[in-house]
Amino acid sequence: MGTITVNNLGKAYKQYKTRWSRLAEWVLPGKRKYHDLKWVLRDISFNVGAGEAVGIIGINGAGKSTLLKMITGTTQPTTGSINIAGRVAALLELGIGFHPDFTGRQNVYMAGQLIGYSVEEISSLMPAIEAFAEIGDYIDMPVRVYSSGMQMRLAFSVATAKRPDILIIDEALSVGDAYFQHKSFDRIREFNGQGTTLLIVSHDKAAIQSICDKAILLNAGRMAMEGKPEAVMDYYNALLADKEGTKVEQKIQKNGKIQTVSGTGEVTVTEVLLLNEAGQAVEAIEVGQNVVLQVTTTVHKPVSRLVLGYGIKDRLGQVMYGTNTHHTQQILENLEAGKQCVFNIKFPANLGPGTYSVQLALTGGVTHLEQNYEWRDLALIFDVVNTSRILFAGSAWIEPEIEVVV
Repeated sequence: MGTITVNNLGKAYKQYKTRWSRLAEWVLPGKRKYHDLKWVLRDISFNVGAGEAVGIIGINGAGKSTLLKMITGTTQPTTGSINIAGRVAALLELGIGFHPDFTGRQNVYMAGQLIGYSVEEISSLMPAIEAFAEIGDYIDMPVRVYSSGMQMRLAFSVATAKRPDILIIDEALSVGDAYFQHKSFDRIREFNGQGTTLLIVSHDKAAIQSICDKAILLNAGRMAMEGKPEAVMDYYNALLADKEGTKVEQKIQKNGKIQTVSGTGEVTVTEVLLLNEAGQAVEAIEVGQNVVLQVTTTVHKPVSRLVLGYGIKDRLGQVMYGTNTHHTQQILENLEAGKQCVFNIKFPANLGPGTYSVQLALTGGVTHLEQNYEWRDLALIFDVVNTSRILFAGSAWIEPEIEVVV
């Protein structure tokens, strides 16, 4: 079983003021330094337990790829330590280790030996690698004629030819077609279910929340948050909209979940209710029941434009449905301070049984990334039960009409 322990990890690069400074530091006597240190990561500490799946998120330049390179040993840390137990398979950069003039098959043998396979093992695994990659006759053509998607297919097939103790994946899976991405994530889930420890960097919110047990947010080279994927993703979402005057707060709810609220505060949510057809507030509804999501807002400072956005999320934090009043062409304009606005959103709850939450956004733009007055996760939590529909699986109720011809 694989484990990863990262303790007080840091990475800095030397920056020299002139091209001669590096030479001077090498040849001139004394302890004078001719460089400054540019820190890209500092004070990073976390543990990944055996069989655990952990997602690393953050904006570009936050230090995610550098962290993975240090964990896999391709880059050495400036400070701190990394302890790894178990065999590691890593997919960091697309086609890393592939030679463009060699065929795919030849590159499989080279890449496989870098991972630690013997030639005999690679030969025995080759049929399975070819079958999973699905690149056909291209396996015996030079890699230079491959598309980026084909390189990813072959690289992933080699890295996962045998179930590793630890699987580390950077953004490489974002390349290629949707079919192979689904196929790859199915294999990742299968390995994780069999005990493989997973460390993955991805901007795919759904992937992180569906696969990972916890997530780590990197911001400006430091750990900004570590916790449940939904809470970390909500906080990351708030940081993306962080502008001057914006506040980001997190509160622990009675159910133990962490609510994220951010915004500049010109307009805020004052009440959120889920109403049945009789206008009564409810916390549990039937599959397919007609309901109204009622959102009451208060304007605290004059705004020229107000858009309400909402989304319904499942228990893993994945959005089942969402839209806003910009897209429905119901924008409110020129609102004075003290104005109260009520939004009644009517819809049939065609959702599968389970617990759901509502996220809300009050903005002056098209999305909460522009003029974010208030973004509120876990604004409302409700349950959906099934007592009147046929038994079905999934997160959506799609009433079937089945014709049987014998």
